[in-house]
Amino acid sequence: MNAEIGSWGILRKVTWQHVLIILAVIVTARVLVYLLRLLLNRAAESTAPRFRLTVLRFVPIVHLLIGIATVAVIVPIVVEPTFDNVITLVASIGLALAFALKDYASSLAAGVVTILERTYQPGDWIEVDGTYGEVKSIGVRALHLLTVDDTEVIVPHSRLWSTSIHNASSGSRSLLCVADFYLHPDHDAAAVRQQLEEIAESSSYRKPGTAVTAIVLEKPWGTHYRVKGHVKESREQFLFISDVTVRGKEALRRAGVQFAQATYAETAKG
Repeated sequence: MNAEIGSWGILRKVTWQHVLIILAVIVTARVLVYLLRLLLNRAAESTAPRFRLTVLRFVPIVHLLIGIATVAVIVPIVVEPTFDNVITLVASIGLALAFALKDYASSLAAGVVTILERTYQPGDWIEVDGTYGEVKSIGVRALHLLTVDDTEVIVPHSRLWSTSIHNASSGSRSLLCVADFYLHPDHDAAAVRQQLEEIAESSSYRKPGTAVTAIVLEKPWGTHYRVKGHVKESREQFLFISDVTVRGKEALRRAGVQFAQATYAETAKG
């Protein structure tokens, strides 16, 4: 085996001491990634709200840097660090990844692009392939998305090449929310619109200083109102929608406004 390795002209003669050193480096890197991720997550939750997303942005960057440092330490142990050997090794690894691990390599490349371009980052609310949730962590290969139903969805970064990714917050603490109302067409639209806007403006979850807008759309079955407003914290988006919906329905009932009714078509038997 040593003769075969030596015939390559690239790898050194690997001993058990080298193997133990490599294992120690890998274990140390894994422990370091875990500890730093835990530390940064705790720091993000304990710091001022305006700094939470800033701290979380360092998690994938630290993970990537530790991975690069680990490879940089291991390669000189098993490879003669000459220019020709390094070029040969890089070319060989690239060729192997291109053929044997094409999908995995695509995810790795997309992960690097995601981290550098900040397509999405921890704390963002995004939608991928119909799945909407908060980005909890970004690995080198995939992102971990937590849905509103507390379900963790792991999405490979390679979806970046073929799927539209909808980012609702884009690194901001706030995002735009929409509360929908479906009313019978026979009512005072101007009064209802003003009332819904006032209700949204008085919500405790609304971001101060932001405008509230009620869009009115006439449909064949009734009138559709879309009440739009920004929340202070992205995590409160559904609380804002629920608050506006509950108080809006109560105000409309007191005003005697009827809600739209869905029409059902009977299916003929036989």
